[in-house]
Amino acid sequence: MSDAIHDPVDQPPESRFWLTTADGVGIDAVLRRGARARTEAVILANGFTGTYRSPHTRAIAEALLPVGDVMTFDFRGHHGSGGRSTVGNEEIHDLEAVVVRLRELGYTSIAAVGFSMGAAVALRHAAIYGGITAVVSVSGPSRWYYRGTRRMRLLHIGIGRTFGRFVLRTFRKVRVTDRGWDSRPAEPREVAGELSPTPLLVVHGEADTYFPVSHATAIHDAAREPRELWIVPGMGHAERAVTPELGVRLRDWLSERIVRED
Repeated sequence: MSDAIHDPVDQPPESRFWLTTADGVGIDAVLRRGARARTEAVILANGFTGTYRSPHTRAIAEALLPVGDVMTFDFRGHHGSGGRSTVGNEEIHDLEAVVVRLRELGYTSIAAVGFSMGAAVALRHAAIYGGITAVVSVSGPSRWYYRGTRRMRLLHIGIGRTFGRFVLRTFRKVRVTDRGWDSRPAEPREVAGELSPTPLLVVHGEADTYFPVSHATAIHDAAREPRELWIVPGMGHAERAVTPELGVRLRDWLSERIVRED
């Protein structure tokens, strides 16, 4: 299902992989390894238009490296990956391709940390596929088609109109499908209750200009234990809003749930 582009025997700090999803889409991914062999891994799932090349994503990966090796990737239609973005629907196959590859590499404890669109994907993936040790939803939407903020209204114009998709393709290197969803996938708030007993952490900023805090509380309220909700004062949206201090908190939370004692 996946082939390494660069994976020599001596296991360098970063290895790049070309993965193939169950529906045949190529996914560009990078694995960042620690100094010693481990069976724990963390997957970072970016928000819409995000990429593993972003300095914000790289900083988060560095912060979480003490927990386990970190796999970052570009969703379909984003940057070096193939296909077209479906803005959170078929992207669950992308995340599953990453999980499969990590299991092939010997990782047995895998956490998924998603941001915005990636948070919705992480929740749906864990509910549908299972096999995830812990899930973190950062700045995630609780429901689809939300247009209650100016930024989300602009985003819907970008993905819903020909000129908007041209702008995304030209300036953000994101190719969005011009087809609507054949059927509406379950919303994050509708699947949150299916994650238990997998631990769920919901993180949201009070200053998020895309989704208000009510989205986070809707996901948390729909989930079952073990669950946790962090509303962060002054925090904005997704990867760009993750401060070094929040990175440490995420590291500690994940460490308690996925790191196994030798």
